[in-house]
Formats: sequence, structure tokens, C-alpha cells
Amino acid sequence: MPIRFFLLLILSFLFLHPATAQETDTIPDTLQLKELRQFPRKNSLPVRKPIILFEPVDLPGDSLQLKVNYWRNWVAFGINFNQASYSNNWSSGGVNSLALGTNFGYKADYTKGDKNFVSELILQYGKQKNKDQLERKIMDRIFWDNKVGLKLSKSWNFFASVNFESQFEKGYSFSTVDGREVRTLLSRFMSPGYLTESVGFEYKPAKYFFLRIGTGTARQTFVLDTGIYRTNPKNFGVEPGSRFRNELAFQLVSSLEKDIAKNLNLKSRYVMFANYEHLESVDHRIDATLTARVNKLINVSLTGTVLYDDDTANRIQASQTMSLGLVYKLQK
Repeated sequence: MPIRFFLLLILSFLFLHPATAQETDTIPDTLQLKELRQFPRKNSLPVRKPIILFEPVDLPGDSLQLKVNYWRNWVAFGINFNQASYSNNWSSGGVNSLALGTNFGYKADYTKGDKNFVSELILQYGKQKNKDQLERKIMDRIFWDNKVGLKLSKSWNFFASVNFESQFEKGYSFSTVDGREVRTLLSRFMSPGYLTESVGFEYKPAKYFFLRIGTGTARQTFVLDTGIYRTNPKNFGVEPGSRFRNELAFQLVSSLEKDIAKNLNLKSRYVMFANYEHLESVDHRIDATLTARVNKLINVSLTGTVLYDDDTANRIQASQTMSLGLVYKLQK
């Protein structure tokens, strides 16, 4: 019995061992790893794209209360103050002085479709008083310009404009007679006053620049003080004793307002007025202001004006002011 059991054990080992060895040898390692790693088949779990339906919703317009504002407004108010005083024994010399200047600017722009309306108002006034001298104006101007435009192309508009210009107070020239200072009246409010109407074409390639070509321009000059010709013989081109003069002319107006550097703004305006009856005498005026912003409230400005008008003087006139002051700006 033990012998039979032993023989049966040997035969079983001989039959089972070759099969196991052959099976182990014929299966590569990579195949064994693949069999061990179980991955789901590709796209075994299909994903469907969701279907999104959009449906319009009616909302009552009154509940939203939406309004489109086609207006833009700018307001600027500035004040400049200058004061100097010296003791009686100040060896370098000097004159006690006090100066105050104010300026106000307002601009409104309405743009809707091809239509545009721009209105700009500039008010400037300032005085200076030196010791032992009569007070003098350092600035005095009223300027109001209004323009309506209709777009013809990307850079060209048809325009019609009306502007008014005068001053607040009397203007004098000063001289010394027998050691005493005297003044002579030259101008005052509405002496002169200018009202100019113009139609033509406007070239505006950028927001900061425009050129108006006024082929049809009329200007009325007012001198309401009929006796001012006694101290100002030119009388601003108006016949002595008369209060009104009308001129038909060709006019060019260009304007540039741009930040040329950080905190540095340049604003300039050029006007050429050529009377059709006197083309040999053309009026020119250039106004330029360079403003440096120190901070939101304080700035330094340099302003200059060059004017040639033979109805007021035979030579070129020029003025220049430099000021440090407070400026408050509001934009809406």
C-alpha cells in the first residue's frame, strides 16, 4: 500500500509539472501585466451633449426704466492768486502787489447717430494792483461757441456754427503825465462785441483735432459806446457814431486739445477771418494754453495769445500769462 501511494504521487508530479512549466514559459511578462491590469474599453460609457433651449422672456419696459444719455458735460473752475510785499529798506527793490485771476469753462457734447452738437463757454477775468499804481486787468474774456454738425463720412462733417465774444469790464492804456499815472479808455463790454455765424465743412480725423472751413461766414461787430472813438480812433472798424458793422468772409477755425505727455495738456485754437471785400487784410488769432497738472487740484498753466487785426491795431498784438492755482474739474 505505501508503495502504490508513492508511485501514484510520482506519476501525478510527472504529469502536472511539465504542463505547469510549459504554460509559465509560453506566457510573456507583458501579457501577464496586461491581464492583471483591467481597463474599461474605450467609449464604454457614452456621453451625450446636453441640449440647451433658449426662450425669450418678455419684461415690461417700465419696470427697467432704462434711458440712453447722449450728452457729455465738462466743467472746470480755477482760481489763481499772487501776492508780494517788501519792506521799505529792501535793497533789491520791489513793488508790493496783489493779483487775482479766475477762469470758468463749460463744454457740452451731444452725439446721436450722424448728428452732433457742441457748446463751449469760456469766462476769464483777473486783476492786478501794484502799490502807487492804478489797478490793471490781467485777463478779461467772454467766449461762447456753438456748433451743429451732420456727418458726411468718417472724417468730414457739414457744420453750422454761431459764436459770441466780448469782455466784462473797461480796458485802458496807461501813461505818465507830469509824474502822474493816467489811463485812457480803449474798450468795454460790447465795445467791441463780436457775433459770428458760419456754415461749411469740418474735417475731424480724431477726437482731439478739428478744422472748420467756413465758406459762408458773416460777422457783426458791435460798439455800443458811440463815444469810444474819441479815445480809440480805430473804433474796431465801425464808423464813428455807428454801433454796428456787418462783414461777409471766408473763415478757417482749427482746434487742438491733447495730452502731449503725462500730466501735460496742450490746448490751442487758430482763427483766420478774410473779409471778401478786403482780402488784402486778413485777421489772425492764435490762443494756446499749456497746462501741467501737479495733482487733482493744483496746476501750472502758461497761456499766450497772438492777434493781428488792423481794425484794432496796426501791429501784431500779443499777451502772455503764467499762473499757479487751484482747478476743480467735473465730468459727466
